Amino acid sequence: MESDAREQLQIVERAEAAPYIHYPRTPWWYPPVVGLWVAAMITAFLWWRANTALFAASVAILLVLEGAFLAWMQRRHGAMPMPGRGTPPKEIGAVWRRYFMSLPVVIAVVGLAWWLIGVHAAALTAFVVVTAGLAYYERRYAAAAAKVRERLG
Repeated sequence: MESDAREQLQIVERAEAAPYIHYPRTPWWYPPVVGLWVAAMITAFLWWRANTALFAASVAILLVLEGAFLAWMQRRHGAMPMPGRGTPPKEIGAVWRRYFMSLPVVIAVVGLAWWLIGVHAAALTAFVVVTAGLAYYERRYAAAAAKVRERLG
């Protein structure tokens, strides 16, 4: 009886973890494209005061591109894990916490480059930091997912 309960609990844990650990490999171009998108969003601020229409159009285009990209990712992944919805395995949760704790640091570094040097420096800094950060995050996530798969058998 106790063995059946343990088995059923493991089946439930595997099902809950499935969206977090069974997913297609992230394409190699994902981190640099996201870095480029962030840099482009920052660069759009060159037109903030000079040409409001051009600023608004460029931001709108970037937001449409983001929406299309997210829709593509959703179709590609199927059931995508989302923070705040469900409970990720503890290994994945730790990676997510470190990721979200690093965001204020990234914003501060990019903001400092913007304040001290200008928009172009901020865009370049954002490209480098976001690209490197996402590449690192992807490696850490893959390692955490492998640990969960190993733990759950």
